[in-house]
Amino acid sequence: MLTPEQKQFFDVKGYLVVEDVLDQKTVLYPVRREYSALLDGLYDDWVATGRISVPAGEQDFYAKLLQAYRAGCDWFQPMDISLPGDRIMADTPMHFGPAIFDLVTNNRLLDLVEDLIGPEITSNPIQHVRIKPPANDLRKDEIRAHITATDWHQDRGVTHDEADNTTMITVWCAVTDATIDNGCLQVVPREPDISILPHCPKKQTAIADGFIDEESAIPLPVKSGGVVIFHPLTPHASLTNKTDGFRWSFDLRYNVTGEPTGRSHFPGFVARSRSNPQSELHDWRAWRAMWEEARARLAVAPHINIHRWMSDAPYCA
Repeated sequence: MLTPEQKQFFDVKGYLVVEDVLDQKTVLYPVRREYSALLDGLYDDWVATGRISVPAGEQDFYAKLLQAYRAGCDWFQPMDISLPGDRIMADTPMHFGPAIFDLVTNNRLLDLVEDLIGPEITSNPIQHVRIKPPANDLRKDEIRAHITATDWHQDRGVTHDEADNTTMITVWCAVTDATIDNGCLQVVPREPDISILPHCPKKQTAIADGFIDEESAIPLPVKSGGVVIFHPLTPHASLTNKTDGFRWSFDLRYNVTGEPTGRSHFPGFVARSRSNPQSELHDWRAWRAMWEEARARLAVAPHINIHRWMSDAPYCA
C-alpha cells in the first residue's frame, strides 16, 4: 500500500516511482520465460523461411532479438499485448499469455492502483510491451515509439475523446533496470491546472512544439521489478538507449470500471472489484479470446483511427 506521503506526491506531481513491486521469481521470471519461448518459435520460423541466415545456436534472447531486427523481421507486434493502430488483419500477430496476464492482474500492482483510483478497476486495453535495442543498432528510419525513444506526450492525448473525463492511471513496469543511460522515462511534473495539450502526428504522436518546458524534465530511473505510476495528463517521454544492452518494460493502464477506456473497439476487463468480485477475470485464455474476437471483428470492419489529432491543425503547421 502507498503511504499518505506517496499519495500526496502523486496528487501534486502527477507521477510516482515505487521500487520492488513485482517479484523477480514469481512474476518477472515467468514473463521472461514466456517471451523467450515466443521468440524461439518466431526465430526458428524466420530461419526456416530463409529470412535469417544465422541459426539460433547458443544465442540468448537479446542476441536473437538483435539478429532478427537486423534482418528486418518484426518481433514487436508478435510480442505486443495489443493490436496495432494501423490496419488490422485476421492474422495480425499479438501476444496474450498466462505470465503477462499474471503481471497485469498482480495483486501488489493492483493494490497500488486501488490506492489511487479506488477498488473498481478495469484493465485498460491501451497497453504495450517495449523492448528497446541500443540506439546504435537502430535503423536510421526507425520511428516506432515501442522500439526507439518515445517522444513527449500525455497518455490522455492518445485516447479517443470519450475518455477525457475517465479516471485512469498508467503503471510502467520495469523488466530490466531502467537507467538514464539505457532510456528510462522522464516527466515534466504536472501543473495543477494542466489539461490535454495539443498533440501532432509527427514521427510519433507527440505534444505540439512550445507547449511544455523540456528543460524542466526529470529522469525517473527504476530498478527491475519497480514501477513508475503517472497521471494521464502528465507529460512524459523516454530517453535514448545509449548502452549496448536492451531496455525492457511494459506500460499498463487501468481505469475506473464503467468509464470509457478511450479505445472502445479493443477489449478491457475487470481486474479487481470489491463490490462484485464475481465480475473479475481470472482466466488468461478468456483474455486471449476477447482479443481474438476483436481482431476477427476489426479485420472486416472499416479502419478506426486510434488518434484524434490531425496534421493540418494550426498548432501542427
